[in-house]
Amino acid sequence: MFQRDYFMRMIEQMTEAVGQIMNLKRERKQEEALFVIDDWLNKRFRLSSKLIRSLSDEDLLKVMTTNGIVETDNMGAIAVLMKQEAELCGELDREDESFAAYIKALHLFIRLSLIGAEPTIIEPRGQIEELLVQLEPYELPISTKRLLMEWYEAEAKFNLAEDMMHELLDDQMLQAADAATIYKRMLLHSDEDLEAGGLPRDEVVQGLQALLGA
Repeated sequence: MFQRDYFMRMIEQMTEAVGQIMNLKRERKQEEALFVIDDWLNKRFRLSSKLIRSLSDEDLLKVMTTNGIVETDNMGAIAVLMKQEAELCGELDREDESFAAYIKALHLFIRLSLIGAEPTIIEPRGQIEELLVQLEPYELPISTKRLLMEWYEAEAKFNLAEDMMHELLDDQMLQAADAATIYKRMLLHSDEDLEAGGLPRDEVVQGLQALLGA
């Protein structure tokens, strides 16, 4: 009962905060909306948005983990607010800050999806797709490409995982042996799954052979 009440309060508070932010955006009071985000994060987690952007995903996961359990609702709340901050900074032509906030939101939503978090606040997959559209004009950081490759494979989007794999290989940020391991994992899937994932078995085999120099 306590946990359910906590979740309900979290959802109510997030709904109120996002509603306030949206109203301020409509009134073109972006700076005030950014203050609302920072104030909410500070009161709830004792973290500023600047500190959140500076923390790695791993560090933030540690902060949001209690007794070995990731507090996914808190992570989801932070991800939502980082996305809002990105939009606000974009409207203020603060492109660097906007990009950093978009990347942080994307990473957090991917992490939530990878651990199978319940969408109590928002559904991560839809948010990931939206954020990828926003980030399409930009060259993504290596850490983002790695995370996306992992997520695409987990989502059985094998053609997209392969695309990201080749980007990392071209960037010399992925070893051929590690890429070969990914192909070998793909081969464990059925022909139907591989077809549905946009990468038929013969293409997986060809990719693997090319890596191994066959």
